[in-house]
Amino acid sequence: MKKLFTSESVTCGHPDKICDQISDAILDAYLKEDKEARVACEVCINRLEVIIMGEITSTANPDIESIVREKILEIGYDREELLFDGKTVPIRIDLQKQSPDIARGVNKKKLGAGDQGMVFGFATNETKEYLPLPILLAHKLAYRLEEVRRKKILPYLRPDGKTQVTVEYEGNRATKIDSVVIACQHDPSISLSKLKKDIQKEVIEKVIPSSLLSLDTKYYINQTGRFVLGGPASDTGLTGRKLMVDTYGSFARHGGGAFSGKDATKVDRSGAYYARYVAKNIVAAGLAEEIEIQVSYVIGYEEPVSIYLTTHHTNHIEEEKILEIIKKVFHFSPSHMIEELSLTTPLFSKTTCYGHFGKDLPWERLDKVKEIQEAISTFE
Repeated sequence: MKKLFTSESVTCGHPDKICDQISDAILDAYLKEDKEARVACEVCINRLEVIIMGEITSTANPDIESIVREKILEIGYDREELLFDGKTVPIRIDLQKQSPDIARGVNKKKLGAGDQGMVFGFATNETKEYLPLPILLAHKLAYRLEEVRRKKILPYLRPDGKTQVTVEYEGNRATKIDSVVIACQHDPSISLSKLKKDIQKEVIEKVIPSSLLSLDTKYYINQTGRFVLGGPASDTGLTGRKLMVDTYGSFARHGGGAFSGKDATKVDRSGAYYARYVAKNIVAAGLAEEIEIQVSYVIGYEEPVSIYLTTHHTNHIEEEKILEIIKKVFHFSPSHMIEELSLTTPLFSKTTCYGHFGKDLPWERLDKVKEIQEAISTFE
């Protein structure tokens, strides 16, 4: 049976991603000075201002306005022509300390979860990154859009952009790319015909393997015909509004909690990273072709309330045994996850764009494969 699946990504200049990047830059700034900082920082932007809001408790005192301006300029909003300029945009900061009612559940000898909720982790052997092909290609296209802009291969591009890839599957095997969608902000002087030709040559053909492209593959490049006004000048942005871009492109479920701007006591983030770590090692160990794991928490409590998994009928041993192996090899308490994945390190700005998974980050290590394989014999 043939079926189609689609995932999307965005460039770093997309309004929501600007907010994610600012939130994580602020988080990293606090962690550089105070590894115990409690940070929940969100950002909202529009063409008139940047609003920094949330709860932060820390001994650190970074220059938040400078961090915000530097990040916006780094992304590429650096001139009035774009109607949003990091040098001049007004910045409003509205931060308060973490609620003491939350703190009393978290700041204990045995660290409790910072909130209730559930998280998901996923891995598949479909790609070497252990990610679904649609989201992986969408990220690579978005990254390439950024690359050709920054390297001035296509100097007329501007920071905002989105990508979308639809993959055709026969059963569980990807057979071809059904369609590619790209929307990229550009200078008003460039013609649509040249832009389409350039994007096809310098972006699509540089990223997508020719073996997956066919005469039937459809291309939709700047379908409205014009994308000059973009970024915060055309749309508001908000931290945490690109959940599927950040995770698995809707190929797997998401617990609902956003990542960016949150320190690791918030299991929305640390739990999702750890669940990915577990899932990737399970697949790499050969227990299943793919696996989705759900872990749920209650505020102030160290151990998860529940752990659930499904392999979508790709398992090579019983799912009950896989669950027992997970419980034997991995430990889901917040303090353990933070220590094992080095989550007091200011590394979160590396995660923000082009997905939080599939990169050189601690939760992508395959260092539990041997231990998992050795544990199999104890359940035989």
